[in-house]
Amino acid sequence: MKPLAEQLRPQNLDQYLGQEHLIGQNGALRRSLDIGRLPSIVLWGPPGVGKTTLALLLAKELEAPLYQLSAVSAGVKDVREVLATAEKKSLFDSKRPILFIDEIHRFNKGQQDSLLHAVERGWITLIGATTENPSFEINAALLSRMQVYVLNSHSKEDLTKMIDLANATAYATQKELKITAHDFLIRQSMGDARKLYNLVELCFQQGKRGVAIDEEFAQNVLSNAQIRYDKGGDEHYNVISAFIKSIRGSDPQAAIYYLARMIEGGEDVKFIARRLIISAAEDIGLANPNALMLANETFSAVERVGWPESRIILSQCTIYLATSPKSNSAYAAIGKAQKLVQQTGNLEVPDHLKNASSTLAKDLGHGKGYLYPHDHPGGFVPQEYFPKEVQGSVLWSPASNAKEQQISAQQKAIWKNKYEG
Repeated sequence: MKPLAEQLRPQNLDQYLGQEHLIGQNGALRRSLDIGRLPSIVLWGPPGVGKTTLALLLAKELEAPLYQLSAVSAGVKDVREVLATAEKKSLFDSKRPILFIDEIHRFNKGQQDSLLHAVERGWITLIGATTENPSFEINAALLSRMQVYVLNSHSKEDLTKMIDLANATAYATQKELKITAHDFLIRQSMGDARKLYNLVELCFQQGKRGVAIDEEFAQNVLSNAQIRYDKGGDEHYNVISAFIKSIRGSDPQAAIYYLARMIEGGEDVKFIARRLIISAAEDIGLANPNALMLANETFSAVERVGWPESRIILSQCTIYLATSPKSNSAYAAIGKAQKLVQQTGNLEVPDHLKNASSTLAKDLGHGKGYLYPHDHPGGFVPQEYFPKEVQGSVLWSPASNAKEQQISAQQKAIWKNKYEG
């Protein structure tokens, strides 16, 4: 008999539960299906949220030839063989072949590069599934040719419907088995549909005819009933969120606790170190510029050292960040700057700031009137750096910590009232 998760795998998009933001009436993928043209995409989300199922259903909906590879076992040779077949097929079939690669983040640079030409030439539509952040794990060249779609953990409502579907299977009805421990099993699954179905199947296997499988029975069946940290599931995101928020909130005690949760759960050391770098820039920033330097060195150190000693390095960095003064002024400034650029577009750079590296550029006035700060006392001379349309814009505002107030005083001394906005 097929595993329960396989028995209940949706056969069409109408049976697919969740991800309404992608396949709902106004979802991005639904719109692509409506026009019969799917771009190459990355499906990013935790385990058990339906990435593989969605990829298969997209191919089925488009009636496109489908090739599947797993990055765990496939090599460059396997990829090239599939691409050669897909290229030939694309010459005779109006439907562009789809290549689905599960766990694409496990492909190394060479394996990912082998996909570039086929994607660029349109021989295939590539669908990659990953549990890891594509920005870190997929080559920039390949990622630039793909759209990234985020899949969310299943809601309680979705998981409840899945248990009801399991209760309605022939196996359950024939043996008069019925799950009533919905809340307990949903808590244990942590948003992972595959895990939920495996737990339900285990309960069915040990259930007695005509006896409802309630929470007490389910707890006795599941030897690992205690909720544990799952580095690939919803709890992964909850714990890292609590870790970062504890650092932001200047609570080293709680931060170390959540660090220990991740360590005991077998979290990737580089993932933790990356989050510390982000925290140092986003939440501490100019209040203590050394924080970013220490976080960056922490990443390098844990790469060299590995477990278990890396825990000491991570602990030191965590405590340092949690006890540092806090400022998000740099984070807020780049957000304001991006919004201004989005609103105003590519404004003309002032002539005196343009590159004057050629005779033609100089003849056009590039660089004319530029004042070289080092030729003036204190290495500063007042001149305009903004395009004229946005002159006087205030994008960085100092926080109230001592370091930034010192920087602010220096800026006011040299710029006078120019940036008082």
